Amino acid sequence: MNSTIYNDFLTIDADTKGAELSSIKTIKDNLEYLWQADPKVWGRHAPILFPLVGKLKEDKTIIEGENYSMGQHGFARDFEFQIIGKTAESISYQLLCNEETLKKYPYKFNLLVVYTLIENKLDITYKIKNIDEKVIYFSIGAHPGFACPLFENEKFEDYYLEFSDKENADIYLLEEGIFSGKKEPHLKEDTIIPITRELFINDALVYEKLNSSSISLNSRKHQRGIKVDFQGFPYLGIWSRPQGDGDFVCIEPWFGLSDFKDSDGIYKNKKGMLSLEPDKFFDCKFIIEVN
Repeated sequence: MNSTIYNDFLTIDADTKGAELSSIKTIKDNLEYLWQADPKVWGRHAPILFPLVGKLKEDKTIIEGENYSMGQHGFARDFEFQIIGKTAESISYQLLCNEETLKKYPYKFNLLVVYTLIENKLDITYKIKNIDEKVIYFSIGAHPGFACPLFENEKFEDYYLEFSDKENADIYLLEEGIFSGKKEPHLKEDTIIPITRELFINDALVYEKLNSSSISLNSRKHQRGIKVDFQGFPYLGIWSRPQGDGDFVCIEPWFGLSDFKDSDGIYKNKKGMLSLEPDKFFDCKFIIEVN
């Protein structure tokens, strides 16, 4: 079920399936900033990644001594959430563990997702509660795809990414969704990444412990664009399709990573994994600013 919230600046659509954003538009001119999910290219808008970010080796893992299978980015994006609160400018979704989630992931949890509009910004909060009697382990992340280009008279290569601070950063190298264990130098005292198809020829760009707290997607032809404030997130992924059919760029704040080639297959040992004691909460948020 689709729902809409709005204020004087923006209107937002989100769906109960996956609590996924499906539209971010400006009130003044109805300009769409979110990728519109062409199933022939990439059939999602902004999936929530839980309880896994990235991919497991052979899609398998060991949790509490038992073998489990889990697809890329976990299962929350494919489950129906409940709306537990709504105002004109905010909406809250909940996914409570159930018989089906326990088959995939043997931990009891409550996942809350809150979208709140504040002027030209969208505040997105994730809150996980451990309702189990033991420590639970999880990752969580965001995967919003932003329209690129925004206008028909532009092309993909007219855009660039700009970090808020100068970066000296390597990227993790991926092989079929799994990290090889190798890194490659990518940024040296830089703030700008020009957008090209070739940039994504080896899959996503994955950064760790950046200096920056935000990154912008801008055009050289106008002043419209977005900024994502990811302060507090230890990892950031940037992804699009290297083919010429994906008019989007994903900016992905993460708590967690794909498996590495030398992974021991034990879920709680994954790099970036979070743990939570019984009856405790973990929360994080990021902000999308629209210009």
